[in-house]
Amino acid sequence: MAIEENRETFEEDVPAYRKIFALLMIGIILIVVGMMVILLATVLYGGGSANAGAIIFIGPFPIVIGAGPDAAFMVSVSIIIAVLSIVVFLVINRKWRLSG
Repeated sequence: MAIEENRETFEEDVPAYRKIFALLMIGIILIVVGMMVILLATVLYGGGSANAGAIIFIGPFPIVIGAGPDAAFMVSVSIIIAVLSIVVFLVINRKWRLSG
C-alpha cells in the first residue's frame, strides 16, 4: 500500500532535473530564435551600419558596453534585459526556497 502511495506522489511531482532540463531547452530555443530574427532582419533590411550593446555581470555589478550610432538604445535594452533577468532569478529563487 505504501509503495502505491509513493508512486502516485512521484508521478504528480516533476523531478528537479526535468525542470532544469526544460529551462535549458527553452534557453537554447530562445537563442536560436534570436539568431534567426537577427539573420532575417539583416537579409531583409541589409545593414550598412553596425550597433552593439552588451551587459557583463561580474558578481552583482553590471558593466554596460555599447558601440555604434544607436548605442544608447542598445545599452537601454541591455539594461532592461539585465533587470528583468535579476527579477526572474529572485522570483524563482524565492519560490524554490518556499517550496523546499
